[in-house]
Parts: sequence; structure tokens; C-alpha cells
Amino acid sequence: MERIRSINPERIKWCCDDRGVTRAELAADTNIALPTLQGVLDGTGGGLTFGQLRRVADYFGRGVLFFLDREPADANVIHTPQFRSLANQKVELSPKLKTLIERVERQREVFLTLQEDLQDEVPRYERPKIPRRNDLAGAAAAVRKWLGLGAANDFTSYRNAVQAKGILVFRSNGYHGKWQIPKESPILGFALFDPRCPVIVVRKERWETRQSFTLMHELAHIVLHQTSSIDDATDFQSHEGHEQEANMFAGHLLVPEVFLNQINDDERPADVADFDTWLRPQWLKWTVSTEVILRRLLDSGRLPQEDYLNYRAWRDRQPASEEAGGSRAYRHREPMHIFGDGYVRTVLDSLSGRRITLTRASAYLDDLKIVDLHKLERFYAGL
Repeated sequence: MERIRSINPERIKWCCDDRGVTRAELAADTNIALPTLQGVLDGTGGGLTFGQLRRVADYFGRGVLFFLDREPADANVIHTPQFRSLANQKVELSPKLKTLIERVERQREVFLTLQEDLQDEVPRYERPKIPRRNDLAGAAAAVRKWLGLGAANDFTSYRNAVQAKGILVFRSNGYHGKWQIPKESPILGFALFDPRCPVIVVRKERWETRQSFTLMHELAHIVLHQTSSIDDATDFQSHEGHEQEANMFAGHLLVPEVFLNQINDDERPADVADFDTWLRPQWLKWTVSTEVILRRLLDSGRLPQEDYLNYRAWRDRQPASEEAGGSRAYRHREPMHIFGDGYVRTVLDSLSGRRITLTRASAYLDDLKIVDLHKLERFYAGL
């Protein structure tokens, strides 16, 4: 089988170093014999087949031509400022997560290019007018009005409201794949700030209440701080800096004061194990967790700190629920869940207008098979 000998080995080495991957790990993960790979890297081998080079490129989230370029790799050119910002915040980011971040950035560029080609009237991001930043309750009220939120919401309505303001909202897959935040990763979400089209990525979780809080926490980084950010569980409990502001903003936006007034303190149970049942009508209606409501009650002086801490301690003692894996029964709808309605419609409109091919549309929609792509078209057509 013909082998490609014009591969730039320094670019493979750079990718390994950039992702923190050893040569042996790369060989094992791409199913390439280590002596073969080592021969390419030290210039003594016979090159790689196109299929092998494609596996290396896919592994690092690059194109094949990236490894044929004779120029040295330059991190300042290859990585965007947003990517470098996230990598500097969490230096322990896994190779898979770094690849996911770059994949999200490429998806945004696809979206913007398709929008320009369609020349349709599409929502463009314009930062809302916010009162003094230290008035987080006022800022949350202004953004809630800007989003046009009603009294009852779920994750989908929150997501649609944010997307309607020109912000892409992606949600990771629950099953293994290139759009999954690795199960072993503590990351719950991240925001990529861009004045043209910011992107928020929310980790798919069993409980939508946590997804809703993650969404609004990341929205705070975009509208308040105008920065990119990546957040894990410890950031969602932070009591300082931007993370504390994002947490307080999300709490006020999801549970404004008028909502708190609907809660009867006299009905509060003595046993913290009954708090979930006590606040069930509220967390179902607002799609927020019991803890978020309790935190708002605590900050408003309506809940003793001892009760709040006892609830958290009780909750932490409960057995962890297994996160449900994704079902592939409705494969054609998965791009909607990952990328959101606005992104999917933009791709389908471009396909309908013959601005892109079926193959390219498939690539933009999580590599849908053509048969599933046609199912998705019929679903949007109401057929």
C-alpha cells in the first residue's frame, strides 16, 4: 500500500507535546505500530498510509494537510486567544477536552460562514445594558428581561432564549463520542467569548436543574465579564472573584426575589432530608436545584446557615446516580440536542439552497448518515 513520505514529523511531535500525549499512547490510540510511528518521527521509516495519517489527524482534531505543511507549528497561530485563555485557567485540561474546545470553535466558524452566505436576518449578539456590575440582582433582572423569560421554564426554554440573542448553546452528548465531555473530567461547562457570536457549552447531566445553572453561570461570564471561562464543580461553589459573581448572578436570574416570595417559610420541615419535597413545586416550575433555592433563601436572610450546610452534607451522603447514556434510537435528532435549533436550521437552510453539499451538511451535523440527514429534514418539515 502506498505510503506518504512527505509528513512533517515535527508537527506530530508538537501535537503530542501540546496534548500531553506520549508517542506510545498515540501509537496505541490510533492503532499504528509503535516502530512504524517512531520511524516517521525520527526520519528513518517509510511513512504512513493515508488511512494511518487520517487517524492521527482525527486524533488531534486536525486536517491531514496540517501534517504535510513544512512550516513549524506556531501555538500563537494555531490556538485562538479564547483557547489559550481556557488552557491557562485549567492547566490540567485533558487532551480530549482540548480537542473538544477547538472543535467547538470550528463549529462556530462554520455557523458564521453559513449565516453570511444565507444573508438572512439572524440574531446577532449585542451585549445587554446592565446596571452597575456590583449590583448583581439588578444585572440579573436586566438580563432576565432581555431574555424575555416567563414564570415557568425548563432547560430548553432557557437555552432557546439565550440562543435568540445570538449566543450559540451547545450541550455535550451523554454517550461516548467526539461531542462528549469525558466522563472522568470534572468540567461542567465553558464559555468562549467572541463579540460576534459567543458560545456556551453545557455538560449533559441527568438533572436539567444543574444544566440550567451551568448555562446561566456561563452566561454571566459572557455578559458581565466579557471573558472566556471554563468551570468545574469547585468553581460553582466559589466565594470569591468572577466565579462568585457568576454564581450569584445565576442564582438571582433563575430565582428572582419575586419567586422567593412564593415560598412559605412556616412550612419548612425540621428534617433537611425533606427539603427536596418541601420545595418540589418550585424546583419543578423553575428548573433549578433545591440547593440553588436554599442558597437564595440563605442570602436573603430567610434560612439559617446551619440548615443550608446540613442539607448540603445530607445531599453529599446520598448515593450518586448513574448518568444515563444516550440512546441512538432517534439518531437524526441528536444534532438538535447538541448544537441547538438555530444552528441546525442554518445548516439545513444552506443545504436546501444548494450552498453546501449533502456530504458537507452531514459533516456539520455530527457526521449524520445521509439517511438520517433526510429524516432530520422531514422532521423539520413536519412530515
